[in-house]
Amino acid sequence: MSVAAHLAGRLLSLCVPRLRRVAIENLTRAGFSNPSAIAEEVFDSIGRILTTFLRFPQLTPSNVHKLIEYDGLEHFTQAMSKGKGVLVATAHLGNWELSAFAHAWMTAPMNIVVRPLDSPRIDRFVARRRTLSGNTIIDKKDGARGIFRALAKREAVGVLIDQNTSLAEGVFVDFFGRKACAGSAFVRFAHKTGAPVVPGYALWDNARQKYILRFYPEIPMSGDVQLDTQRVHSHLESVIRAYPGQWLWVHRRWKTQPAT
Repeated sequence: MSVAAHLAGRLLSLCVPRLRRVAIENLTRAGFSNPSAIAEEVFDSIGRILTTFLRFPQLTPSNVHKLIEYDGLEHFTQAMSKGKGVLVATAHLGNWELSAFAHAWMTAPMNIVVRPLDSPRIDRFVARRRTLSGNTIIDKKDGARGIFRALAKREAVGVLIDQNTSLAEGVFVDFFGRKACAGSAFVRFAHKTGAPVVPGYALWDNARQKYILRFYPEIPMSGDVQLDTQRVHSHLESVIRAYPGQWLWVHRRWKTQPAT
């Protein structure tokens, strides 16, 4: 990891101490025995994301491999071969910005569902970088139409599935031993279109000093919204447990709770 990435993570931790408190609280409730140490890794991971994102204009199809390579690409290509597009289940795990950006050059452009940032000026800056390698942004506010349109064209759509949502938009799943409200729209898209669901994350490999864009085997859909949403999140939990310092524990993931 670069010195710049480490410093960026430390600066964020110092300037916004609330984020560190939230991370330690979440890690503790999730049952990890060393929450402070993992929280340090979380901020290092955020620092890597920020410094890598700033480098996007310097990246090209010929040099991006220095930052990232594949593992399990066959799972993605097999899913694409079914001719129904692919729903890539991803999360704020590893480097979600680099994963889609690099995949566009290493394989083919894809569609990414994002929520516009509160500042229009910053949102335009971020959007320009996200689309430099050919990806298409689908505004979350108009997500359904954009996703259906992309899948109808047999394209891939990447969706961040790990955010807290409202009772009106989600179902409760077991996530790290606690009830978490998870958006149900993702599996509903799969049910309605028949698009296969493939998890994929760009995970930092410290030994190799680069990211590994790892695709996992397709998650079969049963047609049951509750069951399938749980399946997707159970898989996500298993990957987070393997790389706990690379998930965004600063997010209030369990904010929405069942009525008591």
